[in-house]
Amino acid sequence: MSTDPLLQPYKLKHLTLRNRIIVTSHEPAYPEDGMPKQRYLAYTVERAKGGVAMTMTAGSAAVSKDSPPVFNNLLAYKDEIVPWIREMTDAVHEEGAAIMIQLTHLGRRTRWDKGDWLPVVAPSHHREASHRAFPKKIEDWDIERIIKDFADAAERMKAGGMDGVELEAYGHLLEQFTSPLTNDLDGPYGGSLDNRMRFCMDVLKAIRSRVGEDFILGVRYTADECLPGGTGRSEGIEISKRLKQSGLIDYLNVIRGHIDTDAGLTDVIPIQGMANAPHLDFAGEIRAATNFPTFHAAKIPDVATARHAIASGKVDMIGMTRAHMTDPPIVRKIIEKREDEIRPCVGANYCLDRIYQGGAAYCIHNAATGRELTMPHIVPKAEIRKKIVIVGAGPAGLEAARVAGERGHEVVVFEAASDPGGQIRLTALSPRRKEMMSIIDWRIAQCEKHGVTIKFNSWAEAETIEAENPDVVIVATGGVAHTDVLSKGNELVVSSWDIISGDVKPGSNVLIFDDAGDHAALQAAEFLAGAGAKVEIMTPDRSFSPEVMAMNLVPYMRALQKLDVTFTVTYRLESVEKNGNQVTLQCLLPITKSGNYKIKITVFYSFTAISKWPVNYEKKFCFCSFIRVSFISSPFYFHSGKCPDNSGVQG
Repeated sequence: MSTDPLLQPYKLKHLTLRNRIIVTSHEPAYPEDGMPKQRYLAYTVERAKGGVAMTMTAGSAAVSKDSPPVFNNLLAYKDEIVPWIREMTDAVHEEGAAIMIQLTHLGRRTRWDKGDWLPVVAPSHHREASHRAFPKKIEDWDIERIIKDFADAAERMKAGGMDGVELEAYGHLLEQFTSPLTNDLDGPYGGSLDNRMRFCMDVLKAIRSRVGEDFILGVRYTADECLPGGTGRSEGIEISKRLKQSGLIDYLNVIRGHIDTDAGLTDVIPIQGMANAPHLDFAGEIRAATNFPTFHAAKIPDVATARHAIASGKVDMIGMTRAHMTDPPIVRKIIEKREDEIRPCVGANYCLDRIYQGGAAYCIHNAATGRELTMPHIVPKAEIRKKIVIVGAGPAGLEAARVAGERGHEVVVFEAASDPGGQIRLTALSPRRKEMMSIIDWRIAQCEKHGVTIKFNSWAEAETIEAENPDVVIVATGGVAHTDVLSKGNELVVSSWDIISGDVKPGSNVLIFDDAGDHAALQAAEFLAGAGAKVEIMTPDRSFSPEVMAMNLVPYMRALQKLDVTFTVTYRLESVEKNGNQVTLQCLLPITKSGNYKIKITVFYSFTAISKWPVNYEKKFCFCSFIRVSFISSPFYFHSGKCPDNSGVQG
């Protein structure tokens, strides 16, 4: 029998879990008509096949019509969900795993114009910043109805074969009652802690009376909002004790922080460049204070961290949720002593950021996630072995090589550079994105395992390819920076690659024109501003960096705001002209009035600069030299100022 702390079984009430690793509740946004149909089923079962002790689905399933999902969630208030749930739970149980589901009422964390267009309800009129709806203050009859809705939904889940339900009690309606920041009610549901916890307790009592004792019931909640005036650490510990003492629940699932803003959400669920396991010690404090089964998940990306969490006694079950999106068979690999083969989560957060923008969750590192019906996680062997030649050892070339090698083919890769990685290697030069390099490192290790030959410093000329006598040739050479985008002055610009790689020395005033909205402009801006340059980012889009998405944008903004970087939107750079010791820049202002307008801006420059010529400011214009950025996509850099006639037009 294994002595690995992670592989020890755990008894949770009547339920025996086969190890200590769980997938915590999350919504991959795969439902169809609010139901977990075949795609959702395949995704969930794949994690059970991988050996996880328990998978929790839905993050979170809606219990009421006036809790409409803002992205694609399960609708637990519909009776028709029961057979779909039954099909999923039966399949998960066949793989030896337990399965639970998370239920919620969103309260103010939704919008009035979703679902049936019903009023948003909450225990105050305070708007949540992320979803922007001003709620109706909840009334007695709303409270009674929603308590019944929770109980009805839990009963449906038990009928569907779930081992239990977990209530989502942070950021959503349950916590909106508990937190003094979001509860303005008088009487039995507002004021004292007893009153503020009453709604949660009433919900738990209603559920327990409906499902009985042979059904697991837990709460995922924040024990410290990390907000002035909110639930603090001491009150959070008291809440934890009261939840245990109620006798209504079987475990605590602890988080720390708040999710009402993008910044708060990112601190609760950290991304790449942020600390691993930032709230694990706090979860351990809760377990020590309550001596009650405690679960936790928040950027536990690797087996070593998970093993420490269990071995140290900080928690009883540890969640590796995004890690299992990246590599479902983590537990199987632990059992088989193949931990070095686990595909690492790099924290890119493509999964979560996509669903918060209305898309489905996919993994930047594993294309099979969310595509289980059409793309296998375990690559089958080919019937006929072939010779495959691949040109390029960037992420695409290495993935092609890995899959071909796993299929059993003979694979040769030609790479012009001395190292693999392509643009991943470039983006990983930013300290906050260094984890991206694991995408390359893992594929190199897999290619070595499968006997792939990689020839570095090698140009793939036609005769070179022909000499290999290949059956298949795959060209994966990527692209180069595209700087010929101006009507005049393209020779005066440099690419983001030049900045990020350090090939161009930064000057004191830099204008960044971003025409792609991806990471490149922000990375280059951080390099430049960190070196002491005055930086402004300009974009023709109506908002900056839309492709970076919400949670990835937070760390950039924190850093760039501290460095006093300026952002200007809805302006396009059209041309640059050098006249003696002056630079004339022409910008297109696309949305000033009903048509398009052009403005010429003249600035002085010196010859000691960065974008080839740093700029000294002219009195009437706050404009600096610019750098053309093209990195994976095509961003740009620039600066703004008021027109001489004080018309308010920005250039």
